[in-house]
Amino acid sequence: MSCNSALQSFKKGEKRFKAGEYQVAIENYEKAKAKNFAPARVNSAIAASYRLSNRIEKAAPYYQQAIAAGSKEDSVQFYYAYALKSQGKYKEAADQFEQYNKTGKNLKNKALARKEIENLPKVQQILDEKTFYEIENLSLLNTTASEYSPALQNENLIFSSSRKEKVYKATGTGFDGLYTYTLKSDSAGSNEIKPFSDKINLENVNEASPTFSKDGKTMIFARGNTGKKKGSQDVDLYISRFKDNQWTEPELLSVSDPEAWDACPALSTDGKTLYFASNRKNSLGGIDLYRATADGSGRFGRVTNMGAEINTAGNEMFPYVSDDGRLFFSSDGHPGLGRLDLFVANRKEGVITVKNMGVPMNSTSDDFGIVFKDALAGYFSSDREGGKGNDDIYSFMDKTPDYKIVNYFLAGITVTRDPQSKEEVILGNTKIRFMEGNKIIGETTTAEDGAFKFKVQESKNYTIIAEKSTYFTRREFFSMSGRTIPQELLIKPVTDTTFNIKVPLDKEEVNKVFVVDNIYYDLDQDKIRADAAEELDKLVDFLKDNPTIKIELGSHTDVRAADAYNMDLSQRRANSAVKYLIDNGIQASRITAKGYGETRLIVQDAQTEEDHQRNRRTEIKILEIGTR
Repeated sequence: MSCNSALQSFKKGEKRFKAGEYQVAIENYEKAKAKNFAPARVNSAIAASYRLSNRIEKAAPYYQQAIAAGSKEDSVQFYYAYALKSQGKYKEAADQFEQYNKTGKNLKNKALARKEIENLPKVQQILDEKTFYEIENLSLLNTTASEYSPALQNENLIFSSSRKEKVYKATGTGFDGLYTYTLKSDSAGSNEIKPFSDKINLENVNEASPTFSKDGKTMIFARGNTGKKKGSQDVDLYISRFKDNQWTEPELLSVSDPEAWDACPALSTDGKTLYFASNRKNSLGGIDLYRATADGSGRFGRVTNMGAEINTAGNEMFPYVSDDGRLFFSSDGHPGLGRLDLFVANRKEGVITVKNMGVPMNSTSDDFGIVFKDALAGYFSSDREGGKGNDDIYSFMDKTPDYKIVNYFLAGITVTRDPQSKEEVILGNTKIRFMEGNKIIGETTTAEDGAFKFKVQESKNYTIIAEKSTYFTRREFFSMSGRTIPQELLIKPVTDTTFNIKVPLDKEEVNKVFVVDNIYYDLDQDKIRADAAEELDKLVDFLKDNPTIKIELGSHTDVRAADAYNMDLSQRRANSAVKYLIDNGIQASRITAKGYGETRLIVQDAQTEEDHQRNRRTEIKILEIGTR
């Protein structure tokens, strides 16, 4: 190779580097390196390419060679120290950070170096601390590609993997997509792995890090790195819903910052808070954790940084909130063993403490993307040695010997309204079916006291179906999400705790009117909102549970338009809701759409937006009751 060709290879590498195509850049830089072209510049460029494509452990020898060749770049020694740390060479890393703190010029990097000098002596304490986790590589799932960020959707494990055929030039592997794996046991599953959905996985885009609502019907995930000019900034959060037996076209979430990298979403157990990672402008470090809260319509907003107790000058990513309210996340800024380590944050009496999860959960490599399937077991990702290659998914089990046991029970009572006094009274002799998903796990008929009781498990969601002749069949939902009692609050080795629920049944009655909560519409719109769809799904269940009834679905508006316009708008809204029911399996002959405009206001003199929204409602009227 001539000097001229070496220069050309270097220039090609520079062009690919600027485009974010780091693997292609490395291939060109290596050609220039083979000719001994500008050793300091070439080795530094190869090292930076590995670092920016999340392979910093491979960068160490190139940073070392760049320094030996007399590199004057201020960042070379700084990142060499991180590369040594990622290899578990803690003393050598500390020496490099010390040297950079004395001679480095970048004030931000010097502050990070001082933090590492403070953190590295704590590594031995982490290594010495006894833990009781047992981990296992999910060998039936993992390949030489990357598999990471597992999420649970009912009985399925949904994960990210670089299995697409089209090559992502930043890493030289396939683009990432979402895949599904049906779990069959604690640590293994079926051999069949399928792409998650054609609506989600696109050919030349990365999709990753899914999170699901507890019913498994709403998914938020990250999508980006399309190769556009913005490069790594081109990552945003998207939402998709499961309707008509398929996932909807993903929609961009408004909390995403178009000028930032937004990824690693995680929903709270009640679905009202979204946690995610971002490098937006007000971040405390490189990447911080943020949270956004849902408003009354289910839309996420009010984005706030999670603060200095959680976020550091480094990177915090991959949040997850367990049923007992603990925040798990990965960080390279808190004291850790190498790159990203797994941490757990606890809040007690208003004080947040962050704890490294220790070995074997953590290694010198990236350890991230944890999710629990119950209080003691779950899955996480790691690119540690001994795996199939790149990132792998591992199962874990906490076998702490003094773990305290809690037996959870759900006690219920069936009631109705006395037709004369209108007071609530006990309704006995009611058939109860207790379900988890579509599976009946318990059945009973209540005695005269209307009482029933079932054992429930942490993290599970249940449905109670109550049936009695001449009464409308009633379906109630109960979730154990967020109800787990933290271990530190338990005293006895075994504790029994009972939750209570009331199941009201209505007497079958023609012309009876039900106000359906939360089926609201935006001003001047007839489109079914996401929060309305959830309520209409409950109406679908009600009509399926009571197959002989026919109903009128009545829609109402507020007063902020002409009477004739509102009448037309309400009819369009009623038609829209009826179409939703029909699309979800309800016979058209059982439903009548009726628009009432502003003729039947709940709040006569509405002053606030909340008052107007109460008037923009949907009601159900029983028109006919057939024989069962």
